[in-house]
Amino acid sequence: MIELSDDFKQRAAAVKCVIFDVDGVLTDGKLFFDLTGQEYKSFHAQDGLGLKLLRQNGIEVAVISGRSSPIVDKRMQSLGIKHVHQGQENKIAALNHVLNALKLPPDEVAHVGDDLPDLAIMTRVGLAIAVQDANPAIIPYCHAQTTRVGGQGAAREVCDSILSVQDKLKHTTNAFEN
Repeated sequence: MIELSDDFKQRAAAVKCVIFDVDGVLTDGKLFFDLTGQEYKSFHAQDGLGLKLLRQNGIEVAVISGRSSPIVDKRMQSLGIKHVHQGQENKIAALNHVLNALKLPPDEVAHVGDDLPDLAIMTRVGLAIAVQDANPAIIPYCHAQTTRVGGQGAAREVCDSILSVQDKLKHTTNAFEN
């Protein structure tokens, strides 16, 4: 789990939406193409459950990615994620769209990223988190870093950490005992 510093706890307690980058965060960042140009991505099942658990606990989830992929649309649709913004060269416009749609101030939003294109959002939200294998240049701009790498449970770690700070993780875990 993410180190739950006092600063992290304070910021995570206010979070009502978590925005995830895709390549390098929800995937391991590798891009696979066959000879016809068909793209393939690998998503971690634990990350998907984490996103669902956030939503079940009243925390919205959004995706903002610089690239576009029908696979991402399909995966997010299967998870019930409605706020999906792909092909976003200007990630600030997508952030503003999410903020307006959810009627949230930036300090109630967390962002999880892995590289320089994520900085525009990370520097504007209340909680910025880098995955373990993020580009070192973004680490100084982040409030926390996961212990797991992108595409290998890092998103789930973020979800569990936020739910823990908001005293929702134990209840969520207990629900699976029945």
